[in-house]
Amino acid sequence: MKHSQDYPLKARPMIGLEDEYPAGFIDPKHCHERAQFLYASAGVMSVVTPRTSFVIPPQRAVWLPAGMMHEVSCRGPVSLRTLYIDTAHDTDPHSCRVLEVSDFLKALILEVVKFPSEYDLQGREGQVAWLLLDEIRRMPSAPYHVPMPTDPRLARVCGAIIESPADNRDIDAWSSRIGMSRRTFTRAFRQELGMSFALWRQQVRLMEAVSLLAAGRSITSVAFDVGYESPSAFTAMFHRAFGEPPSVYVSR
Repeated sequence: MKHSQDYPLKARPMIGLEDEYPAGFIDPKHCHERAQFLYASAGVMSVVTPRTSFVIPPQRAVWLPAGMMHEVSCRGPVSLRTLYIDTAHDTDPHSCRVLEVSDFLKALILEVVKFPSEYDLQGREGQVAWLLLDEIRRMPSAPYHVPMPTDPRLARVCGAIIESPADNRDIDAWSSRIGMSRRTFTRAFRQELGMSFALWRQQVRLMEAVSLLAAGRSITSVAFDVGYESPSAFTAMFHRAFGEPPSVYVSR
């Protein structure tokens, strides 16, 4: 297994590498001098930055700008394919984003990560690398993230819910836990995150559901594991959020 420090990252505009990680692996908070494109060709990972939490199933990837602190954890065994990209090719150097990964883009990624670190920029390998960069720019964003608060009290609540999305404690219970009134909690939550507590928790549950479905869990077990009272309630919420029922998502 090789890591980014084993490669001369300045040698080429983009360097790819591949790693295999076991279930439960956590790469603690760190950052890179280059932009990073994280793609799991198999398995589901979560990525947490100071302001956002992402869940990345195999049909998606996450773009991290240079210098962005982040922590990566693997829900199950993960086949990770990483691209380190020169900041000159980052069209939005301040934002993280989740991107769709088409079959064509996946094929390009799997090809590029096998290139030597000093591949021929003027030959076939260079042409494939430039095409890969163009394809990344074409990919639409995907809604597999939730914002995270900067207030340490709200951050404790959000972290606990991400750890256990099925936790059904209401606003009164959470606000009491961190020493806030219900009114102050509700106002601060909306001011920091731009949405209500209920909507934020719903998005966390949907992200967790995507992770569990991608890992092969049944729709029924996923519904209860993320806190819904019935599979039908979960299916209705999933359909409203993603435009298709979970059965169609699983089949794809």
